[in-house]
Amino acid sequence: MALNLDAMKAKLNKLNGKGDGKKNFWRPEEGESNIRIVSTPDGDPFKEKYFHYGVGGQSFLCPKRNFGDDCPACNFANKLWNEGTEESKRQAKDMFAKQRFFSPVLVRGEEAEGIRVWGYGKMAYEKLLTIVLDPDYGDITDPETGNDLKLMYGKLPGASFPRTDIRPRPRKTVLCDDAVGGDERCAELLETIPNFDEIFERKTTEEVQSIMDQHLSSDTSRPDVEKFGSNTEADNSSSSVEDAFNELLNQ
Repeated sequence: MALNLDAMKAKLNKLNGKGDGKKNFWRPEEGESNIRIVSTPDGDPFKEKYFHYGVGGQSFLCPKRNFGDDCPACNFANKLWNEGTEESKRQAKDMFAKQRFFSPVLVRGEEAEGIRVWGYGKMAYEKLLTIVLDPDYGDITDPETGNDLKLMYGKLPGASFPRTDIRPRPRKTVLCDDAVGGDERCAELLETIPNFDEIFERKTTEEVQSIMDQHLSSDTSRPDVEKFGSNTEADNSSSSVEDAFNELLNQ
């Protein structure tokens, strides 16, 4: 059997930090952005995931909410909640798995970057569903007759967190016009739609337990409730991708 050069390139890119991490993710900057959501092979470009954030300095997929496996982080959060104090409930809320959504997008003006992954919260998700279910627009992801989306991102006066306003462009457009590269470039882009089952590392129940054991043992001077709510230096060691997820939680 001949050597699979594509597989070898993927391995090298992974070792060099290419093809993974922040460069594959996109987040809107303050102001206006224009994007095109690209459909996935299964016809559902709105992928729902649940994450635990900042536990032991790490953020990871929830084994229970995503895969139906036992999750020590969920178990401990439930224990905190059942203690019934205001403080323990606050700590539990911090630890509960957070719902996030992800879609493959082509960012206008940055088409050379290829298809990237946009992560957003429930409010943006509800707005997107409203748009795709509106018969006036139809399939906004269609590469020939779809619609771009106009995003306005920023903080409103007096707001604590930025928000994302999403509006469909009324004019139907192709995904790749001649300036982008036409049909040939479009075919290439559609081949690069990420596999959302492989983007995020799946941790086993045992791995999550190890993360929690390490976090709990890092400070024996305080009760468990305080440990899981503390802002330790380890919490600041999360990767840039994880930091971006945290900032996007309130969209």
